Amino acid sequence: MNAPPLNAPLPPILSYPYADVPAPGTMREVAPGIHWLRMPLPFALDHINLWLLADGAAWTQVDCGYGNAATRALWEQQFVGSLAGAPLIRVIATHYHPDHLGNAGWLAARFGCPVMMPQAEYLTAHAIAGEHSGYGAAPMSALLRAHGLSGEHLAALEARGNPYRRGVPEISLSFQRLAAGDRIRIGANDWRVIPGYGHSPEHASLYCEELAVCISGDMLLPRISTNVSVWPVEPEGDPLRRFLDSLTAFAELPTETLILPSHGLPFVGAGARVAQLRDHHAARLAELAIAAATPKTASDIVPVLFRRELDLQQRFFAMGEAIAHLNHLWHGGRLDRSVGDDGTIRFVRATGSDRNTIMPMGES
Repeated sequence: MNAPPLNAPLPPILSYPYADVPAPGTMREVAPGIHWLRMPLPFALDHINLWLLADGAAWTQVDCGYGNAATRALWEQQFVGSLAGAPLIRVIATHYHPDHLGNAGWLAARFGCPVMMPQAEYLTAHAIAGEHSGYGAAPMSALLRAHGLSGEHLAALEARGNPYRRGVPEISLSFQRLAAGDRIRIGANDWRVIPGYGHSPEHASLYCEELAVCISGDMLLPRISTNVSVWPVEPEGDPLRRFLDSLTAFAELPTETLILPSHGLPFVGAGARVAQLRDHHAARLAELAIAAATPKTASDIVPVLFRRELDLQQRFFAMGEAIAHLNHLWHGGRLDRSVGDDGTIRFVRATGSDRNTIMPMGES
C-alpha cells in the first residue's frame, strides 16, 4: 500500500455508541455478557478500560489495571458489587505492560485461577521485573545515550529505579499460553486471538464473531496513536513495520464490529481508524525524511514528532518512538545510518532519495 498524500481527505468519522464512562467501582454492559470497567492510572494517560466477561456462573477478566493501592481498592468494591460474589475463573492479559498485567498475579492468587497471556509477553514481564536479559535501566540508558539523549535526562531516567516493579508488584510463576489464532470458549461464545506486534512483543487482542466485538487492547485506540518503540534488546529492529502490518487484521474486521480499546471510548469503525493511523504514520515519516536533510539523532527529531512539552515518562516513550520511525526509514532505504567515534547514532537522508516521498507503508 502506497502512503497517501498528506492532503488526502480524512477517513469517515468513527461512531461511539457509549459516551458515558462507568463510574469508579462500577461496570457497564456494552454487549451481552461483556462489561466495561474503568480504572485510574498514575500518569498523563489517566485511565485504562478493563473488560469483565460473563463465564457461566463465574467471570473471565481481560486486563486488570495498574498494581497500586488505588486500583486494588476499586477492585475490592468490584468483588462485592459488580462481581456479586462470583469468582474469576481466569485472568487474561493482552500484554505485559503494567496497566494491563499489574494486578494479574494478585487476582489469580485471590481466586486460585490461571493467568493467560502470550509467552513472549510473560517472559518479557519477568525479564523487565528482574532487569535481566537486556532489560533494565543500564541498557536503556546506553541505548538512549547513543541516540543523543542529554545527560540530564539520562540521570533522571536512571533515578527512577525500576518503575515496572511498582506497577507489577507480583508476577505469576506459571501461566497458560495464548497464541495467534487460538480460540477461547468464554460463556456461550468463542473468542479468537488476533496477534499484534510492534507495541509489545506478542500482543493478544480478542475477537468474537458471534457478538461482533473485538477487545483490541492497545493495538487499536480511537483518539491516540499506539506507542511503538525500539528497546535495547533489539536496537536495530523495525517495530513500526510490524505494527503497521498487524493493523491489517483489524481493517479486515466486519464494519459493524464494536471495538473495545484499552484507552478512550468503545467505537465502531475499525477500518476507518486503521486508515487514520496509516495516514498519521505516513505524515510523520515524511516529516522525518525532510528533517534528516542533515545528520540527526533521535533526540534531535523528537520535537518533529512531538510538538509539546514532555514530562520524563513521555520523553522516554518519545525517544523510543523516534528511534522506531528512524529505523523504519533506514530499513526502507530512505535514510542512511552512521555511528560516530563517540558511539552517537545519526541518520541522514539517503543519497539520491526524494525528500517528498516515503516508502510504502508496512514494507521494508
